[in-house]
Amino acid sequence: MPEPFMTQASDTTEPQLVEPQAVAPETAPSVAAPPDAPSAASGDAAPQAAPESLRKTPLHALHVARGARMVAFAGYDMPVQYAGGIIAEHTHVRTQAGLFDVSHMGQAFLVGADHETVARALEALVPGDIVGLAPGRQRYTQLLDESGGILDDLMVTRSDDPQEDGVLMLVVNAATKEADYAHLAARLSGNIKLIRAEHRALIAVQGPMAVQVVGRHCPDAVPLRFMSALSTRFDGIDCHISRSGYTGEDGYEISCRATRVRAIAERLLSEPAVKLIGLGARDSLRLEAGLCLYGHDIDTTTSPVEAALTWSIGKRRREQGGFPGAERVQRELGDGPPRTRVGIKPEGRAPAREGTEIKSADGRTIGKVTSGGFGPTVNGPVSMGYVEHGFTAPGTPLLLIVRDKPLPASIVALPFVPHRYARG
Repeated sequence: MPEPFMTQASDTTEPQLVEPQAVAPETAPSVAAPPDAPSAASGDAAPQAAPESLRKTPLHALHVARGARMVAFAGYDMPVQYAGGIIAEHTHVRTQAGLFDVSHMGQAFLVGADHETVARALEALVPGDIVGLAPGRQRYTQLLDESGGILDDLMVTRSDDPQEDGVLMLVVNAATKEADYAHLAARLSGNIKLIRAEHRALIAVQGPMAVQVVGRHCPDAVPLRFMSALSTRFDGIDCHISRSGYTGEDGYEISCRATRVRAIAERLLSEPAVKLIGLGARDSLRLEAGLCLYGHDIDTTTSPVEAALTWSIGKRRREQGGFPGAERVQRELGDGPPRTRVGIKPEGRAPAREGTEIKSADGRTIGKVTSGGFGPTVNGPVSMGYVEHGFTAPGTPLLLIVRDKPLPASIVALPFVPHRYARG
């Protein structure tokens, strides 16, 4: 039998219990902007040694050995691209399978007496329906501040093991994980423990061939549906696998001991369909999929309703509230938000990047672009941003101020590329 997914056995360091005073919430590190695909692809600088201040994931040596161009991202030395370039990596994920190192993300466990106890404790901090989460299921939600602003977005998974009825696994963003842990620890009651899982690594396999590739090494993963998970083995290596990812493609995320992740990665890379993928393609893939990047498309100035994340708030939570900022969220659900995140398709080939001013057809400023660049699958520029109420309908004409020139664009429905999750 595979070990429970909250194993505290480790070949390196033991999981750490988070103390509330470890990091003050207001000291959250700023999010580093991911490189734009064009500039990263055209950069001719040779890979540099990582500064001592940058952390390294357990797969760092593998990236260097495979010729990755490394960059500083969220306090880590991370691969932005490999020899083939970002567009080739992006296309490979859309057509075959890409392997992503996401070990910089924060993994942690909430542990309580039983599921309802730990779920209600988390529901006091997020708007998602955690009590209703079934064993072996996963849910996307957000940590909110008292005004309903988004402190971070995260994934929550309930263990599929009956012996771990009071265990939830959390995956949070790399740049905010220290502040997230402190925020959680300071607000959890004494009967709920937050345990950091720094002894674990995390990788993602994404693309239409992901199920074939992973299934050859882990047959248990094949019948999983989107947003479901289980503890299992990959070629005899204990791991926790979820049918999830952040590219819009079908695929998996695999959590395992840091000391075993290289073995799993090497076996995946022995498959002809699998290639390593860097941050550059990860960003263009998630943008085409219409997925938010924390610190850009969502932050403490945006609510889940403004961010078009209403689908992540269950009916019971919408009606009952009981989470930070519930009054604002319920008001915006009823009356409509003052602004909304939308998809934007510029005409022509010039991309509208983050910070681009959005104007109405008659020249009035109505918003700002939060993410933008070239979409290789779309074969043209794509952007997301916030616009005022009344300008959100698909087909609404806009003007984007790019290099001081107004360029025509229009509102389009998200995502730019259809999701291919294994839902059915």
